[in-house]
Amino acid sequence: MKKYQVGYTTGVFDLFHVGHLNILQKSKELCNYLIVGVSTDELVRSYKNKTPVITLENRMKIVESIKYVDKVVVQGTMNKLDAWEQLKFEVMFHGDDWKNTTMWKEYEEKFKKVGVDLVYFPYTRETSSTILKSKILI
Repeated sequence: MKKYQVGYTTGVFDLFHVGHLNILQKSKELCNYLIVGVSTDELVRSYKNKTPVITLENRMKIVESIKYVDKVVVQGTMNKLDAWEQLKFEVMFHGDDWKNTTMWKEYEEKFKKVGVDLVYFPYTRETSSTILKSKILI
């Protein structure tokens, strides 16, 4: 039996790569039902100052097709508590590249108050959408 019933993770999922697959697979290993939030172009521009290469619609189609994913939703805000209010997940999964940042320390505290666990997975350092873009431009 898996530790959690409903899990949640989010991402841009631009130029889908093995790092994305790793977090989805590891997340699904710990929960029965995995919900994935895919960030809107506007949200990505607001915190990364970049526009995804792949459209939101197509990124959602790609993520939906992954066997580890049970449901895909649009992530239009960085407020993970809003997502919890709507989706009522028990655990949120994230890459450890954000661990110990001010924002995620605040989420850890807020999630603890509502009984949601936060699980970090090792970031796949050898690949990212940024690395792929730089190789394509060479």
